[in-house]
Amino acid sequence: MGSKNGRWLFPVLTALFAVLSSVPFLVPGCGWMMLFAFVPLLLMDREATARGISHFWLWHYSAFLLWNAITTFWVCNATVGGGIFACLANALQMSLVFGLYRLVKKRFCGASKGAALPYIFLAAAWIAWEKWYLVSAQISWPWLVLGNAFARTLPLAQFYEYTGTLGGSLWVWASNLSIFGILSAPWKAYKPKRKTAVLAGVALAIWGPAVWSLCLWGARAGADEPGRTLDIIAFQPNIDPYNKFSALTQQQQNAILEDQMRVAIRGQASSPVLLLAPETFTYDIVPEDVGASVTYRRFVGFLKEHPEANLLFGSSTRTYLPAGPRPSQTARPMYDGRWMETHNSAVLIDSSGRADIYHKSKLVVGVEMMPYPGFFRHIDEWLGGVMGRDIGQDSVSLLHFRVGSTDVPIGCAICYESVYGEHCAEYVRAGAELLTVITNDAWWGDTPGYRQHLSYASLRAIETRRWIARSANTGISAFIDPRGRIVASTPWWEKASLPGTVVLSTARTFFVRVGDIPGRLSILVFLLLLVAAMVSRRR
Repeated sequence: MGSKNGRWLFPVLTALFAVLSSVPFLVPGCGWMMLFAFVPLLLMDREATARGISHFWLWHYSAFLLWNAITTFWVCNATVGGGIFACLANALQMSLVFGLYRLVKKRFCGASKGAALPYIFLAAAWIAWEKWYLVSAQISWPWLVLGNAFARTLPLAQFYEYTGTLGGSLWVWASNLSIFGILSAPWKAYKPKRKTAVLAGVALAIWGPAVWSLCLWGARAGADEPGRTLDIIAFQPNIDPYNKFSALTQQQQNAILEDQMRVAIRGQASSPVLLLAPETFTYDIVPEDVGASVTYRRFVGFLKEHPEANLLFGSSTRTYLPAGPRPSQTARPMYDGRWMETHNSAVLIDSSGRADIYHKSKLVVGVEMMPYPGFFRHIDEWLGGVMGRDIGQDSVSLLHFRVGSTDVPIGCAICYESVYGEHCAEYVRAGAELLTVITNDAWWGDTPGYRQHLSYASLRAIETRRWIARSANTGISAFIDPRGRIVASTPWWEKASLPGTVVLSTARTFFVRVGDIPGRLSILVFLLLLVAAMVSRRR
């Protein structure tokens, strides 16, 4: 693969990159390490270019694969095949972006290691790919978006209220490329003024966002703006999802949650209160005939005893459609000729029997959603129907907490949706004064997975400056303030009820009002530089 030096230097740099880029996702407070994590990879690329190393793609693919494996190995606890595929495919996409950068570098500057344009192209291409992952891709796994590295280093992520998470990705690239530039610069050839200008630019790229974020952290310390409040009790029934419907009947599960609610609400004043239960708590709700559901009738009966309360819970719901042509690519045929569509839904009910229903839009690939169904449906049917076929809404809708004159519009992110910043911002654009997350994180066992998932909700709180109430079936249920801090939480894998009070807000952050500027600009720069590379001649 190259010279004798390359045989030991490249493995060391590969391992160093994998460790540096993984630690921020695994260890709280270490997000700052991502600001120089890519430097070993860039140094390795420079050496490969200088030495004319062939098949260098094996090295950068190995580096990305190690990073994915170290940080997201826990997916294999739920599905071994899915976990392996997620690591291999995500690393491949990263490697393709990096390989495209190397091709562009040859177009712009031949085999030389100079010129800044290829590195600008690399940053823009990477962030454009992340943007595509977050907004358009049907096979989407944005867990390792670079800006997510600061999810547990919150003082450094406060500027996300202006830029969104991709602003963090831009900072990561600006810092890494600046440090790499310092290490690669021909300092002896630089005059003093140029040295000063270069060092000032590097300092601004590295420290500018940090100082900005720390100032925002301090400015928002201590108190929310005065406003309406809402009492919430988040419930954690702690039912093992792997035997949820085999070991317990739905009636038994309903009894567990109702007992929790009775005990928790007994000490609650008669003021309005939202009871929050986890994702897919029940499976017996048909949106067109909610009253037929045993779970619905039981909980409406409970709420009639407590009219000051509303209950928000998750449900696997089904819609039945009349016989005829297939209504959608993923509809399932019924024995009587009708069609059935399934959803992962959030349901909010009150003592009057009103039911607001929202169907999860961002679905987990394979488990819940069949990507590109025109192609994969035939393969799935040949395999016997192993892929999920849930159907989500085309756009978000709100649930409404109503008790007396109190009316609170609520955005409810169901599980995986809380990873998507633009999606959660849509709730606020629609008028949500509060965000909730209902989830079931036990599929992965006691691994970093559920802790990472919880931490991403903190970024949604910062981007929207909304309180977030989170109910997780097995943990961690929590209340998160607008600075992203977890102010109250439950233990993992314990039955619990968590009361709290949140402050409602109608204010909109710059990110909510304007959207993802770093992502859109990166797409523009990526396309412009790609066209320039395609039409340029080798020099």
